[in-house]
Amino acid sequence: MTGAVRELRIPVALPSAQVEVSADVTQPGDSWACVALAHGAGAGYRHPFLVGFARGLAGEGVATLRFNFPYVEAGRRMPGPAAHAVATWAAVHAAAGERAGGVPVFAAGKSYGGRMASMAAAEGVIAPAGLVYLGYPLHPPGNPEKARTAHLPDVPQPQLFVEGTTDPFIDPHEQLERAVASCRRAQIAWVEGGGHSFEIKGRKRPADEVGAELAPLVAAWMRGLV
Repeated sequence: MTGAVRELRIPVALPSAQVEVSADVTQPGDSWACVALAHGAGAGYRHPFLVGFARGLAGEGVATLRFNFPYVEAGRRMPGPAAHAVATWAAVHAAAGERAGGVPVFAAGKSYGGRMASMAAAEGVIAPAGLVYLGYPLHPPGNPEKARTAHLPDVPQPQLFVEGTTDPFIDPHEQLERAVASCRRAQIAWVEGGGHSFEIKGRKRPADEVGAELAPLVAAWMRGLV
């Protein structure tokens, strides 16, 4: 990976207690942006997909801060309350800003991690330069009536939805398109044939390579904002 990876512990003030979460910081030389990067519901911050995505961003000159949510840090499989994730995003965004060296800080996340970032931004808890969702979980598969969209128009920052065309979390596509149209500044970047983790049927690839391949399009969108 371009740039050394440094381990970090970030204190998070939860409603009931203060905890710490683990993080990895990758900072290539002369980085022009920084991305705080959250994992999905079923994986931690060192999942190969996120490691590959961070490696790809480093190759584009972007620093990253990958982190765990408290439930993963505690060894649990199921996400905790949304308020805990929002509080974690607040702490992580502040930590990324302290280490970014004055460059713009973006918020990004795989599935659940991205949705929690959108909630934090909608509540005004974080104010990133933009938000990137890697497979936004619009609704549970097969349950489009349970859409997780009400807060999206309240996000003031630009938003990029990176979505696989075969992802069951965004079927039908028209529902996602309506949700994005309701946002202040948002767009979709489609990955043809991609599933929820951007896997493509008949094309077996390691998860880190899949993540790395998404980095250039995300970096290009970020450059358009800075």
